Amino acid sequence: MKKTILVIEDNEQNLYMLRFLLEKHGFTVAEATDGRAGIQLAGQLRPDMIVLDIQLPMLDGYAVAVELRKNASLCDTPIIAVTSYAMVGDREKALASGVTDYIEKPINPDTFVDQVRRRLAE
Repeated sequence: MKKTILVIEDNEQNLYMLRFLLEKHGFTVAEATDGRAGIQLAGQLRPDMIVLDIQLPMLDGYAVAVELRKNASLCDTPIIAVTSYAMVGDREKALASGVTDYIEKPINPDTFVDQVRRRLAE
């Protein structure tokens, strides 16, 4: 059975690349381009994983992660923050908000899908 991954990303080019990589490797991809839409879609779909940008309109990724973790049906869903935030403390702030893992942009297309698969297997 195909795994569904919800990508919450507002940058059209990043969204295209993430969708391409994931679909190429057999995943079903759903997408949202702002935090509120991402929370709503996650509640409807109950995806196997969420890939979450931190810089989003409406609600930033930190607030989105906090809201997702309040939903009983999503509290154990892996959330990978994919972000250009790479300053000291950014990783810790993301993890504290409820994300499972943190990947800095630009992502490495050669290793990204392996990172996703590892998190899904846990």
